[in-house]
Amino acid sequence: MANMTSSDRAQYERPDLAGPDRTMRVTNRRPVIAFTVVALVLLGALVFAVAWGIDNWWQGLVLGVIVLTTVGLMIAVSPRRRA
Repeated sequence: MANMTSSDRAQYERPDLAGPDRTMRVTNRRPVIAFTVVALVLLGALVFAVAWGIDNWWQGLVLGVIVLTTVGLMIAVSPRRRA
């Protein structure tokens, strides 16, 4: 890109040439909103059940390590992560 003019570079960096667009486009947003609400309610119920199920400090520690490992995995496999 060092030998390109500014118009060549602008043409190369257009969003339609950058790669596939993975955004969600729907005509009816009601199913998406309904799924999101159901997923959040289910997540809340699971968090509540886990919070009441922890009896000792080591169970909380193990849960924390599992959560941190999962977050690290999500960061590692993220398609938008820079190499």
